[in-house]
Amino acid sequence: MIAMELMSGSSVAEQQVEIVERKGKGHPDTICDSVMEAISVALCRAYVEECGMVLHHNIDKGLLAAGRAEVRFGGGTILQPMELLIGDRATFSVAGKIIPVADIAVETAKLWFRRNMPHVDPERHLACRVLLAPGSEELTGIFGRPGESAVANDTSAAVGFYPLSGTEKAVLALEQLLNSAEFKLRFPETGEDVKVMGLRRGRHLDVTVAMPLLAEKIRNEQEYFSRKEAVRREMVSFLERTAPFDVGVRYNALDRQGEGLRGVYLSLLGTSAENADSGQVGRGNRVNGLISVNRPLGTEAAAGKNPVSHVGKIYNILAHRLARLIHEEVEGIREVQVLLLSRIGHPVNRPLTTSVRILPERGQTVTFRERQVEEVCERELARLHELCMELARGEHPVC
Repeated sequence: MIAMELMSGSSVAEQQVEIVERKGKGHPDTICDSVMEAISVALCRAYVEECGMVLHHNIDKGLLAAGRAEVRFGGGTILQPMELLIGDRATFSVAGKIIPVADIAVETAKLWFRRNMPHVDPERHLACRVLLAPGSEELTGIFGRPGESAVANDTSAAVGFYPLSGTEKAVLALEQLLNSAEFKLRFPETGEDVKVMGLRRGRHLDVTVAMPLLAEKIRNEQEYFSRKEAVRREMVSFLERTAPFDVGVRYNALDRQGEGLRGVYLSLLGTSAENADSGQVGRGNRVNGLISVNRPLGTEAAAGKNPVSHVGKIYNILAHRLARLIHEEVEGIREVQVLLLSRIGHPVNRPLTTSVRILPERGQTVTFRERQVEEVCERELARLHELCMELARGEHPVC
């Protein structure tokens, strides 16, 4: 069932106050999402190689427990490694063939750290504990049912929206800048644990950024605050060039000059998970890379979920995709929201409901274009198996 509803009022960009957050790749929550998703993709690859299809698994229960570190100007010591708990369900054998699930999980996690966290040695700084077990017969059985499209293994709802507001674009772009290869070459003293919080009041954007400086590259407190100010100026310059707002930037707002190590944000590994902050799947960015408080937000954690049967992943990606395509292909639309609801046991390509909420451009009516909206939804649902295979190959980011 596809339903269309017209919204009234202001778009998010026109509201007086807007709050948007993004957690960068070195934030403990984003690490959990990214690693569990990478493990799911690796298992999908193994399952397809062994039996030609994606089998039951959900690697969406992950926890990164913070380690312990002793930090000083010029360096420090890791006293206790971070511990990554990899949990939920997986298929360990098929047709008499053993799938080395635990080995795949640990190897994939360590590979992710090597590729994304240059100051983390996963052999010394990370301990992995695999808590995966076989799934129930009822849920694993859905993978043997005939038909190209799997049936949903959960009753779940998801929501997507488009387009991004200027605030959302600015917050996303700033974090991507701070974790870009070019920026790290220019500011090698910065870590990967970036958190950007944007508060827009009218036409003023107030941004609060947390990002550690690497202890081994900072010799004393004076150098810390000097480098910090250089980084802050770079952020201001970037936002003034790219964002349509008056901007202000607070960087590492907990810092206090004159208090030595107690007044600075230093890191050995580039992430607060070395000492101060644990992470968990589902507490970070939504699948479009943002936490937009003014928007409707779903509750499902997409990372690590099965890409062919778990609507908690599939529908989150699909809802944002539908919203974007409807906005691009149907004229006269200012903003789109798409709500999808599954019912357990029903084919994933036949949602219980697909609800499209449209905010028209001022002076426009789109009611006569309802058939165009339906055609977009029907087309994308018809190719949902293709989208699921793209998810299985890791072609769509989920955080």
